Amino acid sequence: MYERLAALVHLDFSPQHEQPKAGRLVLATVLSIVGALLVDALLVAIAEAVFPGTRHYRHFQFPDYAKLTVIGVVIACAAWPVTTRITSVPRWMFFRMAVLVTLVLWLPDLYLLAKGQPARAVAFLFLMHLAIALVTYNLLVHVAPARPLRPAPTAQDVRSVR
Repeated sequence: MYERLAALVHLDFSPQHEQPKAGRLVLATVLSIVGALLVDALLVAIAEAVFPGTRHYRHFQFPDYAKLTVIGVVIACAAWPVTTRITSVPRWMFFRMAVLVTLVLWLPDLYLLAKGQPARAVAFLFLMHLAIALVTYNLLVHVAPARPLRPAPTAQDVRSVR
């Protein structure tokens, strides 16, 4: 049963690629944090402009969403190199993980909605979660990609270097 589940999600522990470079992973993490916060701020500005009643919505205050955004992005950025180690198709797996995590992060938004929070404001929280996932996923897989394996040097390569 484990083998079938592992095969279904491509959990094969046999990557055919090198890990992302550490410097590029740090760069992708910083860009993801900055990009996600900018997108959050843009969505809040749009929400407040289109729906003036959301101007003082508690979850639209920078300290409120920034703390959670940074935590989520850092966790995602830590998950990327782990993903590249446990599968031979890291982008495939990471994309599906991002979708699943986004759906799970929508549960508190649904709870806010059920508790009577303004539907328009909560709709923008849904959008913020989606935007954060899109920004983070794309920056990680493009700025800090898993790199193709370099072929082992042959005797001919070694001789030509001398």
